[in-house]
Amino acid sequence: MRKFFFGSFLAMCFCASAQNPQLINTLEIEPGGTGLTSKNLFNDSLCSSFCLIIKNEVKGHKHMKHSEHVIVQSGEGVMRMGDKEFTIKEGDVIFIPKGTVHSVIVKGKKPLKVLSIQSPFFNGDDRVMVE
Repeated sequence: MRKFFFGSFLAMCFCASAQNPQLINTLEIEPGGTGLTSKNLFNDSLCSSFCLIIKNEVKGHKHMKHSEHVIVQSGEGVMRMGDKEFTIKEGDVIFIPKGTVHSVIVKGKKPLKVLSIQSPFFNGDDRVMVE
């Protein structure tokens, strides 16, 4: 599973809508002109998934109603979760429980490309910025 998933950079989500399975190749998603590119991949009432391309950083924030999985596809960064700080790189899977403050700073010149899977459905309203 890991070799297929990370080796081909394919993202598949069957969440609750098994009647409408979909397939997206995230290699085709290119960074935009801003510091953060966010491409909505899939969603239903139970989950939402995004491909994020981060050029510099994502500032500290938390989600009060959502848990999040982050799967690193390429690049490297330093993630802070609560009072812990660690390096993340291709192949890493990070679980962020709801209510946990988290941020990331990109290491090097290559952008950080990740899949973000949030549950339940996330429309952006549940992002509480912190200083």
